[in-house]
Amino acid sequence: MKKLFILAMLMLMSVGCVVAEESAAVPAGGATVAASDTQNAPAGQNKEFIVYTDKNARGSHFFPSGWIGDFGDLKLNDQYANNPHSGTTCIQFVYSAKKSQNQGWAGCYWQNPANNWGSKKGGFDLTGMNKLTFWARGEKGGELIKKFSVGGIKGVYPDSLSVEMGPVELTDSWKEYSINLAGKDVSYVNGAFCGVTTSDLNSQGCTFYLDDIKFEFDPSLKEEGPKKESMPFYVFSDSSSANNHFFPSGWMGDYGDLKLEQSSKEDPYLGDTCIKITYNGKAAQGARWAGMYWQDPPNNWATIDKGYDLSAASKLTFWARGAKGGERIEEFKVGGLMGEYSDSDTATIGPVILNKDWTQYTIDLKGKDMTKIIGGFAWATNIDVNPEGATLYLDEIKYE
Repeated sequence: MKKLFILAMLMLMSVGCVVAEESAAVPAGGATVAASDTQNAPAGQNKEFIVYTDKNARGSHFFPSGWIGDFGDLKLNDQYANNPHSGTTCIQFVYSAKKSQNQGWAGCYWQNPANNWGSKKGGFDLTGMNKLTFWARGEKGGELIKKFSVGGIKGVYPDSLSVEMGPVELTDSWKEYSINLAGKDVSYVNGAFCGVTTSDLNSQGCTFYLDDIKFEFDPSLKEEGPKKESMPFYVFSDSSSANNHFFPSGWMGDYGDLKLEQSSKEDPYLGDTCIKITYNGKAAQGARWAGMYWQDPPNNWATIDKGYDLSAASKLTFWARGAKGGERIEEFKVGGLMGEYSDSDTATIGPVILNKDWTQYTIDLKGKDMTKIIGGFAWATNIDVNPEGATLYLDEIKYE
């Protein structure tokens, strides 16, 4: 009897240890995961946290459910079996660049739970992880991805961080990439990973592949300090240029009066393309004026803590012309977005009467605080000065 009692006690202790081990690993959303997959334990005991390794692989924690921008342009196959980086499958994205939702860009977030835009308490506490690594390749090589990012989802339950890297030009062979998270708050991660590309960077569309996406701990990794951008820093160089920054997403006033072409081949000043903007002056929204901001990220009206440190710039230059000559633009502008995360300063020129021939203009930034700029470039006009509308062209917009 004594031996049976001791054996029963040992079995109960063993079961208790298993229960304790599993219950110690509870993510922020309340779902239980294996202890080796949580950073509630010291980083030295847990080296990685998986986003994706193989289709239906045990240990994957997020879902590619957050489709953004021209979501109709994206096709996902997360069990593509031809030439994965490791294992039996990888992720294939086919991007058509057809602008199905008229955005000119598209992307996908890996979320927990699926389709969680910050409305539910989900995600994971990844304290101890200090980087995200992934492998990527293009179908042909030369495919351009605007950015890869971690976090950035807002809402009632927002991500505790927002970090991005890019642009990235893919090769036709697998290559490892890394997003440095050292010093970042990873205590709540719902939007674990996101990739975004644009129709300008891939005008004919593109196909690319991802594999082995995971958070890791690297004891040698150091925290990145604030990045001061080097000059020249382009808003627009050419429609397919990886050097472009900011998105022409901030349409204002009578936005229904505007038509934007970022790949116009109508006599560009330099390169293969320029920007063509048509304003019809019909007062579609009743404002009697219209304009446009180039923002970072798209549609950021100073509600997202992003932007660039452009303190090395002393001026912004750009080339412009009118279709007929005589078109009047009330102002061209840098910065000036106000909100929770306002631009650090603003500078303007105007009014400007456009010539029919390309003319260079300069916005002086000397003495301006350019340490944080979300609104990289803007313009505005109105019906009173252009009663028949106006067509303008822009090219080579850059900070110097």
